[in-house]
Amino acid sequence: MRDFYAPVDPATLKRERARARELRASQWWKRRIAAGVCYYCRRPVGARALTMDHLVPLGRGGRSARGNVVPACKACNTRKRSMVPVEWEEYVRSLDGVSQE
Repeated sequence: MRDFYAPVDPATLKRERARARELRASQWWKRRIAAGVCYYCRRPVGARALTMDHLVPLGRGGRSARGNVVPACKACNTRKRSMVPVEWEEYVRSLDGVSQE
């Protein structure tokens, strides 16, 4: 079931993007990024270099809620694209296999 996409209503996307903007402005998010560490690669990049990533992307039915957003460096966020956590883990494992050969 790789790369499954169900159509997401444009109004729903607009509403979830607005919620994401609200979360980014919240004290909760500011505390979340204060350590400056990427959720995925665990590298310290600084709070200003972190972006908000949806674990389950909005385009795949995810929501802009505290349990679905994590701080990610730009490199990880770009590589993750619209993968869900299971796909991301598979991708990272495939990279580990390549680097060990």
